[in-house]
Amino acid sequence: MSWSKLVAQPVSKWMEAGGPVAEVVLSARIRLARNLDGLPFPHRMNDAQAEQLIRQVEAGVKEINLMGLPSAVELHRLADTPLLERQVLVDKHLISPQQAQEAGGKAVAISEDESISIMVNEEDHLRIQCMAPGLQLKEAWRLASLVDDALEQKLNYAFHAQRGYLTACPTNVGTGLRASVMMHLPGLVLTQQAGRLFHNLSQLGLVVRGLYGEGTEAAGHVFQISNQTSLGKIEPEVIEHLGAVANKVIDAEKKARQHLYGEMRLQIEDRVGRSYGLLTTARILTSEEAMKLLSDVRLGIDLGMFPTLTYRVMNELMVAMQPAFLQKMEGRELNALERDVKRATLIRGKLGSQTPALGAD
Repeated sequence: MSWSKLVAQPVSKWMEAGGPVAEVVLSARIRLARNLDGLPFPHRMNDAQAEQLIRQVEAGVKEINLMGLPSAVELHRLADTPLLERQVLVDKHLISPQQAQEAGGKAVAISEDESISIMVNEEDHLRIQCMAPGLQLKEAWRLASLVDDALEQKLNYAFHAQRGYLTACPTNVGTGLRASVMMHLPGLVLTQQAGRLFHNLSQLGLVVRGLYGEGTEAAGHVFQISNQTSLGKIEPEVIEHLGAVANKVIDAEKKARQHLYGEMRLQIEDRVGRSYGLLTTARILTSEEAMKLLSDVRLGIDLGMFPTLTYRVMNELMVAMQPAFLQKMEGRELNALERDVKRATLIRGKLGSQTPALGAD
């Protein structure tokens, strides 16, 4: 895939919504932090060292492409990429907000289907990330492990016999693994169970973050749940633990929805119907308002109110409505009002093309 196509289309593999429990889990992600022996951490690097690292990673990417994966991986230097396009990659969860800000000496390698992305010179030398739709942690881990092994054929990782992989942040030392699931949890929020549940998750060594990870808000009732530390455990244990807890959260969310549908069905259908009506008629929509309304409509899909509307469309809109993507599509910088108008037009058109009909009587 060409770079221009990559930043112009809102769809990534993780948005397909074909994975298990798609009504609750948007995606599963595995991220591995790796550093090269003999080079300082990125925050201590000079320009020459950063360039040396990028050249070494280029050789590693060639090794990945020798594996015969269905989707080829290509490396791009972020210094050659406009800020707007870098922000599009953030919206698609292919790079972090931190990676997008200062592009000097940084790069990213991305597969054609966008299931693989490798950030170069973020907090660590390498952040290997693999994403899959639905609750597919083990599938994402298998792919990440293959990519990691391929890179290690060309790169000499910083590894300590007792401490494991050495990382810039102490919480990543050990396996360097951060496993996470992105979940839509309106039932738990609306029944006021989310706060207590998230507190309990922290007692289990897990952390709950917003839509774009650390320091971001849970827009549209979308949360990321991930392991907090990686030292003292092997990778399968971390993944198994997160998967088991994720299943418990899924069960709690389903029960919360069943309670809402059983005790407050008319009110929920009214809320969903009003949200759909606003999305299909509004001429101005802020990103915050749109995320809340889309969250309601996503709940309506679970209720059977929109027979022809899919979770994939919801996932796609969640990216396409973001400020960077709107401006990329328009081909120019937009002020706040222009973005809000463009967002409303986009959502009206997309939902209208799906022609869903309200199933509630």
